[in-house]
Amino acid sequence: MSDPLPRTILLVDTERYSDRDDVQQAFLRRMLYDVVDRTLLAAGIDQTSRLRADRGDAIMELIDPNAPLTTLLRTLLTEIPAQLRAVNRLAAASAQIRLRAVLATGYVAIDQYDGWVGSDLNHACRLLDGEPLKQALRERPDDYALCVSEPVYAGIVRHNHTGIPAEEFSAVIMPSKNGPLGAWLYGPPPTGLPHPPADSTSAPAPAEPGGIQFQGVNHGIVAGRIQGDITLGATSPRRPGEPS
Repeated sequence: MSDPLPRTILLVDTERYSDRDDVQQAFLRRMLYDVVDRTLLAAGIDQTSRLRADRGDAIMELIDPNAPLTTLLRTLLTEIPAQLRAVNRLAAASAQIRLRAVLATGYVAIDQYDGWVGSDLNHACRLLDGEPLKQALRERPDDYALCVSEPVYAGIVRHNHTGIPAEEFSAVIMPSKNGPLGAWLYGPPPTGLPHPPADSTSAPAPAEPGGIQFQGVNHGIVAGRIQGDITLGATSPRRPGEPS
């Protein structure tokens, strides 16, 4: 297996792919490839700067981290919707293509079978399969829903770069088998699903009513029980024999 390398991760999935017959699925795959290829080329990312994995109804792209992430995100916000409008305007109702996408960053290794390995990639895949993103696409009048990982939001989106309006991203929680995952959805959050406040990624979790919130160093909070010395705030634990 290769050493893990930093990558930009782009995942794009087709809605209701398995509901179509073989001919329709073949058409949707061609459209998916065309839309993604044109979008990446518009962002200045050619085939020498990316690796692709085909997942039938989805495409996974590992992109050279030297490709500007701001340019890629700006293009994802504009080019994919434009491409989808052009495609669906001429397609029959049974061949309409609707996409959801995830943009993330992280470390990914490639094994001897050309498989991709990495917890950051797993994280991105769980965001793609998260119900809030699926529900957002179902509720959208257009044909596209995009979310970004917390590192992409913190490093790019929140700084309000030109063409990337931070105020139009909404914090959401994606349930997963490994616990809830934070992400940022472009556009309003779906109705009927809980979502955190806009500053949730930086705010500490509130203490339970009647409980104690510890900050600083602690030595022994185990399974809800407190064992050993506890340091509150920036103070140091009392040494044996010192006055309290």
